[in-house]
Amino acid sequence: MVAEEEREPIAFIVDDDEGVRQSIRRLFDEVSMPALEFGSANDFLEAYDPDQPGCLLLDIRMPGMSGTELQRTLLEREIFLPIIFITGHADVALAVECMKLGAFDLIEKPFRAQRLLDTVHQAMAKDREDRALRTWVAEAKRRFSLLTNREREVVDLAVTGLTNREISEELGITSQAIDAHRSKAMWKVGVMRVTDLVRLSDLANR
Repeated sequence: MVAEEEREPIAFIVDDDEGVRQSIRRLFDEVSMPALEFGSANDFLEAYDPDQPGCLLLDIRMPGMSGTELQRTLLEREIFLPIIFITGHADVALAVECMKLGAFDLIEKPFRAQRLLDTVHQAMAKDREDRALRTWVAEAKRRFSLLTNREREVVDLAVTGLTNREISEELGITSQAIDAHRSKAMWKVGVMRVTDLVRLSDLANR
C-alpha cells in the first residue's frame, strides 16, 4: 500500500452537470492535475478512500443528495477533505452556511480558470498540512497513553510552568518524586527537553 505522504493529491469533481465536470476536467488536464469526476454525491461516497489526499469541488444543488448534505455526511464520518463549493448567484446564502460548517471556499459561476486553479492548490496545501497535524496528534496521544496516572498528573502541571515546589504542594509528594516522575515520563514519550514536552503535550490534548 502506498504511504499517505507519497500519494499524489487528487481533485474530486462532484457535479450532476456533465458539461461543468468536463469543463473543469479539461482545465485540470491542461495543467496535469490529477482529477476524478462524479455525477452524484452518492457515487463519490462509494468510491472515496479517506486516506487519499486532495480536495473536493462540489456543486451545492444536485438531485438526490445535495452538496450541503454531502458536506454534513463527510463531517459525520470525520472526513475532513477541503471542500470548494461551486455555486450560482442564487445559492450565495446557502454557500455562506456551508462556509460556517468549514468549507474551504466558494466560487461563483461563471468562474475564472486561474481563480479555480489557485483555490485548488491552496486547498490541497491545507489538506496536506491538516493530515500531517492529525498524524502528529495521533502519535502524541499514543505516546502519552504510555504514562501512568501519576506521571500524567506531573506532566500536566509541569507544562503549565509550575515549579517542583508548586507541583509538590498540589500533589502532596516530594520534589524528588516529581523529578523522578517527570524524567520517566519524558523518557517514555521520547523527548529530552521540557520545551519539547510542552509541545508534545499540546498535541496530545487536542
